[in-house]
Amino acid sequence: MRKLLPLLNSTPHPGGRSALTCRYRCGDACFHEVPNTSDNEYVGDVIAGALSRRSMMRTAAVVTVAAAAGTAAVIGQGGDQAVAAPATTDGHGNTPGKTDGARGLRFAAVAPNKDDKVTVPDGYSQNVVIRWGDPILRGAPAFDADNQTAKAQAGQFGYNNDFLSLLPLRGEHGRQILVANHEYTDEVLMFRGYDAANPTREQVEIAWAAHGLSVVVVQEEHRSGKLTPVGRHPLNRRLTATSEFKVTGPAAGSALLRTSVDPTGTKVLGTLNNCAGGTTPWGTTLHGEENFNQYFANGSSATDKRYGIGTGATERKWELFDKRFDLKQEPNEAHRFGWVVELDPYDPDFTPRKRTALGRFKHEAAQPRLTDDGRPVVYMGDDERFDYFYKFVSSKQMKKGNSRSAREHNRTLLDEGTLYVAKLTGDSPATEIDGSGKLPNDGEFDGSGVWIPLASGDKSFVPGMSAEEVYVFTRLAGDKVGATKMDRPEDVEPSPRTGRVYIALTNNTDRGKPGKAGADEANPRNLNKHGQILELAENWDDPAGDGFAWRLFLVAGDPNDQSTYFAGFPKEKVSPISCPDNVAFDPYGNLWISTDGNQLGSHDGLFGVATHGERRGELKQFLTVPTGAETCGPIIQDRRVLVAVQHPGEIDGASVEKPASAWPDGAGKIVRPSVVSVWRKDGRDIGV
Repeated sequence: MRKLLPLLNSTPHPGGRSALTCRYRCGDACFHEVPNTSDNEYVGDVIAGALSRRSMMRTAAVVTVAAAAGTAAVIGQGGDQAVAAPATTDGHGNTPGKTDGARGLRFAAVAPNKDDKVTVPDGYSQNVVIRWGDPILRGAPAFDADNQTAKAQAGQFGYNNDFLSLLPLRGEHGRQILVANHEYTDEVLMFRGYDAANPTREQVEIAWAAHGLSVVVVQEEHRSGKLTPVGRHPLNRRLTATSEFKVTGPAAGSALLRTSVDPTGTKVLGTLNNCAGGTTPWGTTLHGEENFNQYFANGSSATDKRYGIGTGATERKWELFDKRFDLKQEPNEAHRFGWVVELDPYDPDFTPRKRTALGRFKHEAAQPRLTDDGRPVVYMGDDERFDYFYKFVSSKQMKKGNSRSAREHNRTLLDEGTLYVAKLTGDSPATEIDGSGKLPNDGEFDGSGVWIPLASGDKSFVPGMSAEEVYVFTRLAGDKVGATKMDRPEDVEPSPRTGRVYIALTNNTDRGKPGKAGADEANPRNLNKHGQILELAENWDDPAGDGFAWRLFLVAGDPNDQSTYFAGFPKEKVSPISCPDNVAFDPYGNLWISTDGNQLGSHDGLFGVATHGERRGELKQFLTVPTGAETCGPIIQDRRVLVAVQHPGEIDGASVEKPASAWPDGAGKIVRPSVVSVWRKDGRDIGV
């Protein structure tokens, strides 16, 4: 039997992150009081009247299975039984000399490691596509770590790249449009001699310019997966913390969004802490504003507290340089962040929109799918301990084609519709969910759920709250209607093959602590440090419907730990995984998972897992990232895998003078977050 991997124990911070990560990324959110103090019921608390697992999952899967021939049914165990893997492995799900696996996953699994590099499978190559500070706009200078300016940074690739999207560029052979989020800044890793108590105006303005979004055209190299940026292309663009954004949808113009600088409540400077996102069927990109709370000082209201806004000064001290970050002076400014932003990368003159119809919370991501009649449905997670999972159903149908009228129409799809929050119920007796992760007697963590409507247009469905209040204070609306508290719902991805929705629940080390919610069937482990992935099937495969079935697809951790679960696949044949974060699909229907805060003694990485067929649950590690880094923004194409390597070197005690990583440019060079492309050396498709 394989030994358990050693646990990281060098830091008291939860989730495997360094104290430095907690400090700059989310403002030490895990060390503050949990914002959700509601007494909402938890999954498993209400069992009476729950539908049986098999009948519910059968109902949800009927249309899905008919539409996706060859995929496993969601009923019983028959279609999901794993074929026995070869008896001899190296302990990491990899048979030496073999590349067996589901189609798309036929590569030699990378072993867990702590190497200060991007490690890829044998037979694969890689290149750094673009680094923090690389010039992308006309006139922007080459990066110079010791001579940074805000003006230069506004024309250069931003810091801490997260979500990525690659869009086709018609008429320019071998070129695509790369869109990247820039979540936050690590000032101590950016500036020599940085004094956190006394930042300079220039440092603050550089940080403002390093936040936001980048759009850059990239060129493919023939016969490989290498990508290189095309500098000064007319579509290249930077959006920063001082760029203009337009507020649209039912809360636009609300008194809750008005400030002394913008009395209309419709224009906002900047987008902050953009984490994951989504790519729409009509060719735009969506960007989730996540830990925006940490940028605002002197919060005082109950709504400020529910959103995790502190009562004192901020880490970066931006409030000393712009009054909008001081809520004593501008109490509504924080209400203008925490939205889903929509960008049209094909139109450099398009002012990005903050879509209020999708609600305001810590948006990790926003990934749409279409109903049968062409209306977009967007799934969204609120990345906070004990917060909720949402969806938005548009009332408008997408127009096909790329005509001007079609594009203008489609850029309004996310302004009208209905916002919902999820309530989940387990189908096993509460006595069978003991917090250890032990499977209940029916062999799965599963159950049913309902979508509770919150608001549609100017109509509120939440007693005591107006529609505007629902959109601006969506967390409070979820509290009132009894939504299910989850273990940090992060990225969400509907399968393009089956329609099932996969939700990454990263971890929650507070679950089961005194005074905190205990384990339930959807969140079955107390002190949950490894996380899980939930699989959701809409009733009759109708994404606009009001009910669904769910089950846990993966319960992460070391496979030798009895509390882990890999969709029934033999656990000795899979790679260890901890803290799932971003998710994406490959062309074969496999789910790819990037991790954040690995608690198993290895660097974070990227994993592929089969979601259907005889190998359902087979999980293999594809790469690991350098010291201190997080794996973000995965894109899996036929011949290329892209990842965003975020915050390399982000280790306690690190600084520009004392770097913890030498990636990507080697010793003596400043550490730079970057985008990496990986491909097969023989030029064939990934994993086949």
